[in-house]
Amino acid sequence: MIRALYSAASGMNAQQLNVDNIANNIANANTNGFKARRAQFQDLLYQSLIQPGAAADQQSVIPTGLQLGLGTRPVSNEIIFTQGDFSQTNNPLDVVIQGSGFFQVRRTSGDLAYTKSGSFHLNATGQMVTANGELLEPPITIPQGAQVISIGTDGTVSYTQAGQTASQQAGQIQLANFANPSGLNSIGNSLFLPTDASGDAITGAPGGQEGMGPLLQGYVEQSNVSVVQEFINLIVSQRAYEANSKVVKAADEMYQQVNNLKQ
Repeated sequence: MIRALYSAASGMNAQQLNVDNIANNIANANTNGFKARRAQFQDLLYQSLIQPGAAADQQSVIPTGLQLGLGTRPVSNEIIFTQGDFSQTNNPLDVVIQGSGFFQVRRTSGDLAYTKSGSFHLNATGQMVTANGELLEPPITIPQGAQVISIGTDGTVSYTQAGQTASQQAGQIQLANFANPSGLNSIGNSLFLPTDASGDAITGAPGGQEGMGPLLQGYVEQSNVSVVQEFINLIVSQRAYEANSKVVKAADEMYQQVNNLKQ
């Protein structure tokens, strides 16, 4: 019964973390470029009362054994990098990646971060920045008075000046990708940092031979969270939590019966 209490308690803790993860997914259902996370669990060590394969006698072995599990534990909440829906904004500085790749962002600390959110703006000097003012890498500057800004599928950024018909190039957006994107470290603001698990960034032009997706101007990528699926997961998690709590209650009642034997 002690085992039952601890196993059920571990199940309740695991489902509480699962609900926390679901809550974060739902809270970011309207966050551009957000990628949902899926909680994953592992069973804990087993107590082997009878080892499977142990000798039953000189000529036979025990076929199944007797092992009691000691509960579960959360091991990860993997990032799901499926493509979110595209939302048309008609903003010339909004752009989505049609496939693999991340935009590179130079943080104020000087290091590079990566994002799927392609909603950019111009700062006071005409440089393309994120909503938090962090520079797009490599830097792209559009001069004051530019009339038409165009971003090609290959990331080429061009513009025209007032009174001119010929366009001029401001630079080219470069994307990055990773061998294991799920190993990236989320730091908030839709930004990711590389880790030993993700591997080093592989950079290249959109739509190029490195496997980066082409760009599409005037759109943003929405969150890939399915609210319906998250509510289904929430119901399943609630029922699992409730079932574990009933196990705790049942084990407690069994202890109560044992304690009352002397009466």
